[in-house]
Amino acid sequence: MSFLKTAGWSGAQQVPLAGDASTRRYTRLKLGEKTAMLMEDPDGDVGRFAQLARHLSSLGLSAPQIFAEAPGLLLLEDFGDDLVSKLAKTSDTEKQLYITATDALIALHKHPAPDTLPVATPDALTQMTDLAFTCYATYAGHPNPSAQAATVAALKPLLDHFGAPENIMILRDYHAENVLFLPERKGAAQAGLLDFQDAMIGHRAYDLASLIHDARRTPLEGTGEACVLHYLDETGVEEATFRTSLAVLGAQRNLRILGIFARLARVRQKPHYIDFIPTTWTHLQRDLAHPVLAPVKALLDRHLPAPTPEILNRLKSCPTP
Repeated sequence: MSFLKTAGWSGAQQVPLAGDASTRRYTRLKLGEKTAMLMEDPDGDVGRFAQLARHLSSLGLSAPQIFAEAPGLLLLEDFGDDLVSKLAKTSDTEKQLYITATDALIALHKHPAPDTLPVATPDALTQMTDLAFTCYATYAGHPNPSAQAATVAALKPLLDHFGAPENIMILRDYHAENVLFLPERKGAAQAGLLDFQDAMIGHRAYDLASLIHDARRTPLEGTGEACVLHYLDETGVEEATFRTSLAVLGAQRNLRILGIFARLARVRQKPHYIDFIPTTWTHLQRDLAHPVLAPVKALLDRHLPAPTPEILNRLKSCPTP
């Protein structure tokens, strides 16, 4: 590859890494004692990733250093394999790692967001929940456009009040498989950030909800609450309103994720994402238990089918359209 030759990595050993829900591909390069990561994303905007990585680094956070850049290609600093999800084996260790990830959010929220970012307005966030109906419910055999419209109408005023954007950057896919632990660094920089190219200007509760209500793994009891209390202690934000924002934005996220996982299984032929739907559903029900979400809960209880074994099998076996 001429890109690697120009970057001085010609002849490097290449070790492909497992993919994720995106179109990006990662390959670890080894050249003598040196390592780097090759990111390939022919359908994405690698320039945006590079720009945001440099911005995060300028704030003292740990985003990968950009070694070389070309259309669809980036050569990145290699942060290793110590994902928070991999290291969080005991309650104490998990709590420490999640607090470190929370510290990165606290540090990020001290700075204004780049004004070039799109804005996660209540309208935009509300429309993102359409996937729960257009993909999850429809592929499960329960299409209901009128319930979709009613849910949007019930959720929108809550997002107006509890999810309106603040002038901060939200990373949007902030969870234990997208954060690495870098023990040689200090403070918030110990959290290695991997996924931020879809960042927006949004509400401060968004990424914390993503971290502690992870669809891919459920933190041990007490970890999520420790993160919330740590965030409150360090920022001084008003507790009751912040907790309500966590519930409202958590419900928005989990509705969207239900649809994304159903779509990945059907359109991208990745049925293993259906295995995450029961956890996502559990998180959604917890969020809906907040009193402010009672109107949304009443609608979803009637019109959004629970992921029974039959529905999960149907979602896995749906043919590609």
